[in-house]
Amino acid sequence: MKIAVIEDDDETRAYVSNGLRETGFTVDSASNGLEGLLLAKDNHYDLLIVDRMLPQLDGLTLVKTLRSTGTTVPVLFLTTMCGIDDRVEGLNAGADDYLVKPFAFSELTARVNALLRRPRTTVEQNVLHVQDLELDLLKRVVKRGGQAVELQPTEFRLLEYLVRHAGQVVSRTMLLENVWDFHFDPKTNMVETHISRLRGKLNTGGKPDLIQTIRGAGYIIHEIA
Repeated sequence: MKIAVIEDDDETRAYVSNGLRETGFTVDSASNGLEGLLLAKDNHYDLLIVDRMLPQLDGLTLVKTLRSTGTTVPVLFLTTMCGIDDRVEGLNAGADDYLVKPFAFSELTARVNALLRRPRTTVEQNVLHVQDLELDLLKRVVKRGGQAVELQPTEFRLLEYLVRHAGQVVSRTMLLENVWDFHFDPKTNMVETHISRLRGKLNTGGKPDLIQTIRGAGYIIHEIA
């Protein structure tokens, strides 16, 4: 388990970091809010321990910034700001727990372990990538090799389903059910027609075919070209 301690007081930062290392955690540390924000963005941590009163970027703003980017890493505020309003403000900013200084290290480790036992929230991925293809699900924008590809709504849903199942063979029946919501075979070449149109749009400029046909089985987008 990897923890970041973001604390400007040298003595407290060393005390908490060394104590957690002795408990068996891997610990990084930062002495100001800006450094801590960059550390949190550039690394995967299982927990952040953050002081509220930090130079360059205060702890409250740090946590709000991380939450605005969709980061779900647990955050424990460790601070001298002990008022009820301070606690409420900290938790509303996105912190998962709040511990006031001075503190007992045994309570800190108990809170750390409790946070690490919580199931992590899964965040829906808004941008999908496979090979040189990018799908932005919020903006409904498709790019291949950095070039925009104009798709109709049904074509977008078809491509999204194929990309979400990259590396898997997707049958015609699966596409009818999940793209068109047909739970019967309409006995038309609708799927084949849309696949053909989609290929034509994705393969402009002589790009290699992204969607492969598996005869008698369906279609596949390989994860690696």
